[in-house]
Amino acid sequence: MEKRIIINVGRQFGSGGRIVAQKIGDKLGIKVYDNDLISKAAEASGFSRYLFRKSDEKRSLFSFNSFFSTQNFGQAENYVNDNELFRIQSQVIRTIADSESAVIIGRCADYILRDLDCTVDVFICAPKEVRKRTVAERIGTTLEKAEEVMNKTDRKRETYYNYFTFGNWGVASNYDLCVDSSILGIDGTADFIIDFAKRAGKLK
Repeated sequence: MEKRIIINVGRQFGSGGRIVAQKIGDKLGIKVYDNDLISKAAEASGFSRYLFRKSDEKRSLFSFNSFFSTQNFGQAENYVNDNELFRIQSQVIRTIADSESAVIIGRCADYILRDLDCTVDVFICAPKEVRKRTVAERIGTTLEKAEEVMNKTDRKRETYYNYFTFGNWGVASNYDLCVDSSILGIDGTADFIIDFAKRAGKLK
């Protein structure tokens, strides 16, 4: 590749978005950031990784005493909220985007990097029935339970995204491309997104 590119991937739970993102990274030979992003944020800030996992794409308050290493923070008695955690993760995302090509999953990366010309913002979806079957197979449960888990997870993602971006998660106008992964499959969807990025002049 001759130029840097960031592909930000939002996704419905059970749509295969994470796997599509990994396929894109493999095909382009660039890193994919998801859980790694949380770890990088934790390492950069000195906060515990558990704290970042607990705050992943949902809002809440966390006690320093409960989650911070006393070795690093002493006997702090204040609270840190997700606004601060979001600020730290945003800094990490900006650092990644400034230094390398990457695929970034979730974390409002499309909003955080909205001023960069090198980005392609994608949202991956799939019909509810398809996602229910996928989730049921993945976690080994009934379709009814799978739908419950699916809806709960998507509500958390929607709340997180809408709170920090003042936008609307999953609404087509927020993204450069919205794609139903059930039509082309995982590999086909990854290839389609890469082709879109090339046609958009973001990738050569």
